[in-house]
Amino acid sequence: MNGIMKNRAITGWLLLCSIVLTANGQETTWEGPSVDFSHGKLTVTENGRFLIFEDGTPFFYLGDTAWELFHRLNREEAVRYLENRREKGFTVIQAVVLAELDGLNDPNPYGHTPLLGNDPESPDERYFEHVDFIIQTAREKGLFIGLLPTWGDKVDKRWGVGPVVFNETNAYAYGQWLGNRYKDVPNIIWINGGDRPCDGATGVWDALGKGIKSADKQHLMTFHPNGGSSSSACFHDSEWLDFNMFQSGHSEKYISNYRMVAADYGLQPVRPCMDGEPCYEDHPVNWDGEYGWFDDEDVRRAAYWALFAGAHGHTYGCHPVWQMLGEGRTPVGNARNYWHRVLDLPGAWDMIHVRNLMESRPRITGAPDPAMIVSDRGNEVNHLQAFRGEDFAFIYLPSNRSITVDPVPLKAERIRAWWFNPRTGVAEKIGDFNGTSPHIFRTPVAGVDWVLVIDNAAMDYHF
Repeated sequence: MNGIMKNRAITGWLLLCSIVLTANGQETTWEGPSVDFSHGKLTVTENGRFLIFEDGTPFFYLGDTAWELFHRLNREEAVRYLENRREKGFTVIQAVVLAELDGLNDPNPYGHTPLLGNDPESPDERYFEHVDFIIQTAREKGLFIGLLPTWGDKVDKRWGVGPVVFNETNAYAYGQWLGNRYKDVPNIIWINGGDRPCDGATGVWDALGKGIKSADKQHLMTFHPNGGSSSSACFHDSEWLDFNMFQSGHSEKYISNYRMVAADYGLQPVRPCMDGEPCYEDHPVNWDGEYGWFDDEDVRRAAYWALFAGAHGHTYGCHPVWQMLGEGRTPVGNARNYWHRVLDLPGAWDMIHVRNLMESRPRITGAPDPAMIVSDRGNEVNHLQAFRGEDFAFIYLPSNRSITVDPVPLKAERIRAWWFNPRTGVAEKIGDFNGTSPHIFRTPVAGVDWVLVIDNAAMDYHF
């Protein structure tokens, strides 16, 4: 990164910290639009690791999965949902045009389906007017839409309702039509794919991506794969792919998504990567309530593990919310509540603290650095994950314990240490120490997981 871009990056993270936090640690609320689109279009940093606006301002991808947003919510409900996510500091809403849950034949709340005769080359303008309204509302609230052209069952029906309606020819045409429609809309990030193995219909997915990019040269694009896999398996070298996305999924209680980050992080050419679908809050483990349900602790662990392993961003999800489960709807996968009753679960509020922390330091100069942890790094459940910038370090501890840290890589005469509480967003100063030898830190007794923050004291960073 050249000097001008580096200075802009450091200035940018300061400008983005628009969070209000009460002194007693109550929920934070984002003030104003979540994202300022005046910084220009999104691009990839020179080091290939992060996303940044064209004026040099860093962008933190904090997503929420709202797959059925266009299909199931009316306009009043959509406004309510988007406002809720704005106030929690989310920056991207992931939603599908041709939705999973019989999205071709079950009409939206206004009685419209997306395609005339289920023909991808004959979009129904009435359906897309509703899509346009939601995208515009998101724009007004400072939210990107992570826009999936279709769910996977319309391309590769291994499960789901279908029907399969795409081939390489009409996929390209549909993609080109979408690209032309939204190329000048600033709050779009394209997400090709839709929960399917990329090698099942590679040619169709490739044609869809190429069709969009043939018309839209402004917006970034990734690919959403099935659980346990990554876009890099098929499309890492594709011209239309700007960053990799993997899905760690919902199959186990403790999924080591930091390993999936590491796998994509080590690929050449270098591309940003992220977990686009980790365990959802209020989701049954392995889709069966017999094994318990994912909660706020699980979604925090997934977020901090992935981000400190080098992911450029992260996506949260809630089981009733992705399907917009409402009265009269059949729940998918043992969902046990309605979408509007679970918007304020603890894990959703915890995501604003994730953003607060990641934007509190110039993270786009950083990289994972496990060597800073010179004590035991934990097991599959209590894995310790470290991320280091030029003058700061973040270390995630999923449980109460002690840790020995070597601060020498920070090249600081004095360091300043903090305990950041990921449940409240409050940071407590531990003290200042010499920067030339290892130090032992013990987590506070209260709480479960913690983030140890170590700064070069000369930078005088604050929270």
